[in-house]
Amino acid sequence: MQSSESLKEIAKVFFRLGCIGFGGPAVHIALMDKEIVKKRKWVSEDQFMDAIGTTNLVPGPNSTEMTMHFGQEKGGWKGLIVAGFCFITPAVITTMLFAWLYQRYGKLPQIEPFIYGIMPAVIAIMVELMFNLGKKAIRSVPLLIIALIAAALALFDINEIYILFGAGFLGMIIYYASARLQSLNAFVPLILWQIPAFILDNSSWKIFWVFLKIGAILYGSGYVLYAFFDAEFVKTGILTKQQLIDAIAIGQLTPGPVFSSATFVGWQIGGFQGAVLASVGIFLPSFLFIAFLGPILPRLKKSKLFSAFLETANAVSIALIFAVCIQMGKTAIKDWRTIIIAITCLAVILLFKKLNKAFVIFGGALLGYLLTLV
Repeated sequence: MQSSESLKEIAKVFFRLGCIGFGGPAVHIALMDKEIVKKRKWVSEDQFMDAIGTTNLVPGPNSTEMTMHFGQEKGGWKGLIVAGFCFITPAVITTMLFAWLYQRYGKLPQIEPFIYGIMPAVIAIMVELMFNLGKKAIRSVPLLIIALIAAALALFDINEIYILFGAGFLGMIIYYASARLQSLNAFVPLILWQIPAFILDNSSWKIFWVFLKIGAILYGSGYVLYAFFDAEFVKTGILTKQQLIDAIAIGQLTPGPVFSSATFVGWQIGGFQGAVLASVGIFLPSFLFIAFLGPILPRLKKSKLFSAFLETANAVSIALIFAVCIQMGKTAIKDWRTIIIAITCLAVILLFKKLNKAFVIFGGALLGYLLTLV
């Protein structure tokens, strides 16, 4: 049985990360790498890379699922629940506040200048993260080639899950060919399931089911979430396009997982109860997926064939971060001001390696505000 002190430490670490984790999944991963691997040494660098690869193979918010995975490593199933809950809660509460203000006054505060500076800062953090993790994940020429192909496919809008599983199986084939195995150890990927679509009306439980469906089938970064929201709510006339854009802005501005945009959308549809049910619905599948994976992952890793699959998936995960970085950069870095912000933030990261990434985000937001005054 895990001690209460261990659970308190898990709660403290992940609540803090949930409070300072502005900027999305790349920032969360960078913060966890510093806090869990380098500072506290809960897991090794190889285990950290495995967690990135594994969480990319299941639906849901990847960085949030990593917090659950590490909580489970440290404190069992209780640690999983505590870590996930503590990481998610700051974002949900903050988003609820914004959602209430939005519903009451009909618009958001003037946050555009700050978001203008946040996005280039996020790009700088992603560049540093790719470099650091890439050195650990891409250890051979074949992996580098597969990673480059994966990045190219992602830039052509090929579904990320096809890229991940396709590359993983390619890694298995390469391993099989090079080792000339006599037999194959079977690896059966998780069977994806989908709850039938509901026509959303005033029923709060239907809000829960729709968000549960999205959380159970959504792969990729949090930015993919907005395409689902557009299909489920904007095209059906439940939300306006402006409300969706404002939900995206809130997801970027608040700390923690960008999936907290679901809280904002839930509030607009069903008030406080809708926000709670939307939040529970979209995050619940992640708890279940990670709880299921935890006990079987060590057994799977004993298979050299599965290890080859996971090693390739790790490398491709870095390639997908690179692709997202390129796609975000097209919209985030668009003039001399955003170029200055990105270069300045990257220089600060490289010069002050121990500086908390949250300060980089805050600095980018402040620079964005100041430069828009010029």
